[in-house]
Amino acid sequence: MLISEEFLVGVDFKIEEFQSRNQYTIRLGPNRYFQSYGSLICMRDSNGKIFLNENKWDYSRTTGKYRNRWLGEDIAETRKKIKLGIYKLVNLNQI
Repeated sequence: MLISEEFLVGVDFKIEEFQSRNQYTIRLGPNRYFQSYGSLICMRDSNGKIFLNENKWDYSRTTGKYRNRWLGEDIAETRKKIKLGIYKLVNLNQI
C-alpha cells in the first residue's frame, strides 16, 4: 500500500505490528486494516463492516493464520460470512 505524505497530512493514522513480523494493523481515520507483508487483506470500516481483499484474503497459510486472529474467527466462519454477503470481497490494494 503506497500512501503519499500529502494524503496523510491531518489524517489520524497509526501502524502497529500485529503479533508477528510482516503482519500489521493500520488505523487510517475511522477504518482499520490488516496487512500481511505488502498486501492489504482485510478492512473494518467505522460501522464495523468487513471487506476482504478479493485476490489475497486466502493467499497463504500464514496470511490465513493472522487474518483469522485479526477477525477473531476461523476460516469456515469467514467463508460462511462471504457466502451470506456479510463480508464483501473487494480489491483493497487499489484504494
